[in-house]
Amino acid sequence: MAKNKKTVQKVSNEDEPVKNEEKYLRVTGDPSTKKITDRKLRAKLGHQEKQTRDAARAAAKAELLLQEESGFLEAEGLEKTFKFRQDQIFSNLDVNSASKIFSLDLPEYGPYAIDYTRNGRHLLIGGQKGHIAAFDWQTGGLHFETHVKETVRDVKWLHNETLLAAAQKKYVYIYDKSGLEIHRLTNHTYVDRLEFLPYHYLLATIGSNGYLKYQDTSTGELVAERRTKLGPCNTMTQNRFNAVIHLGHQNGLVTLWSPSMPAPLVKMQCHRGPVRAMAVEKGGNYMATSGADGQLKIWDIRTYGCLHEYYTPRTATSLDISDTGLLSVGINTTVQVWKDVFKTRQQSPYMTHLEAGSMITDTKFVPFEDVLGVGHQKGISSLIIPGAGEANFDALEANPFETKRQRQETEVHTLLDKLQPDMIVLDPTQIGKINKLTKAEIMKKREEERLAQMPDSPEKDKKRMRGRNSALKRHKRKKNKNVVDHKLVDMEEKIAAERANAQKEKNKDKPFTTLDIFE
Repeated sequence: MAKNKKTVQKVSNEDEPVKNEEKYLRVTGDPSTKKITDRKLRAKLGHQEKQTRDAARAAAKAELLLQEESGFLEAEGLEKTFKFRQDQIFSNLDVNSASKIFSLDLPEYGPYAIDYTRNGRHLLIGGQKGHIAAFDWQTGGLHFETHVKETVRDVKWLHNETLLAAAQKKYVYIYDKSGLEIHRLTNHTYVDRLEFLPYHYLLATIGSNGYLKYQDTSTGELVAERRTKLGPCNTMTQNRFNAVIHLGHQNGLVTLWSPSMPAPLVKMQCHRGPVRAMAVEKGGNYMATSGADGQLKIWDIRTYGCLHEYYTPRTATSLDISDTGLLSVGINTTVQVWKDVFKTRQQSPYMTHLEAGSMITDTKFVPFEDVLGVGHQKGISSLIIPGAGEANFDALEANPFETKRQRQETEVHTLLDKLQPDMIVLDPTQIGKINKLTKAEIMKKREEERLAQMPDSPEKDKKRMRGRNSALKRHKRKKNKNVVDHKLVDMEEKIAAERANAQKEKNKDKPFTTLDIFE
């Protein structure tokens, strides 16, 4: 007689705690609702607690898909990752990823400057001989293509793909998505570099006249105009963490600027020659600079100290840093990508690419993609760089898949939440914090500052006394002591005669005494 075998099924317990679940809970501990007498309120709070637990458990389970380490190239044996060519990578990719490797040959209008939108979907290119084009580089849809018939030095997207700025021969022009000229910024003349601050709607320009200017693209007003007093400047980048503008000058200085301050916030002597390229890491902690002295340096902006130095056989003309910390360096006809440069000193690059016979002028990493755009003398190229893109994007911040309605709503919200230029400071975390100093301490500090600014302060009197009794003046007095000047002698005799006459007049009015007989 056969025995009936019962099949045992293992049911997963939904109430079983998940690793790192407590990290996503808003309230730690186990709040009890047994003491609440109201049954309806107790049931409602219990339901809310269950929803909170489920959400925290789902977020903890999703950590399995959000790995901290991105997928990079790995070499086996004696192989080196910098020896892998793009054609070798192309043959091992899927169709969608392989379509991101392409090259546009435009030898008549180069060299080219390139720029991507914040969501990484749209590409803008500008040839120095007047060629401007914008398109959706993933689908190949062309927005517009035009030839302005004059020099184009730099191009930049504004808040989204509907507007763009081009630094042309004399002025800066604003175009829309169809290539129609909307504005001509006559206050910005002979501009070499453009930067756009998306949270403040500010277009920053710098050029051969040495003036850093901020233009508000939402109101059309010129917010600030700062004279650098360091001559022409053609190197500029922004710190995306605090919106501070970094300028590289011909004497090797790097200056940090804010529109609310007439002078630079920080001055750093970075190179012995002109600064050719700069890039700031997304978190605002590190900066990479290259100079004409053949040095590539990594800086810690928090301490303003140099971490590592590299020698480059040729001057690096372009630098850019990806969201995951990869550094692209354009040297002559070669593009190098370095990994972990902010952690330790590296001995060899992560990847390299050669554009034969074409000088590299601009490199840009595509946001949220493992793609590097390269602008060179004969056109543009798109390269696959594994591990360069941050795949976990914030749809409310920059959505690569946004629709037309979402783009319009985002534009309205960003205009309503626009930050004022006065909020651009070195440490934005200090904004909104409470000053812990007491009123007495604040008044004492203000009084000390007021006394220091007064002209009759003891410190300034000491300096003035030292100035009057200087060694040079003592030497002059000692030297002129034995020199006979006829004018000085006549003046002394005249003063002595006037004193004698005054004394005689005074004695006439005095009464006669017996003491005068003996005089």
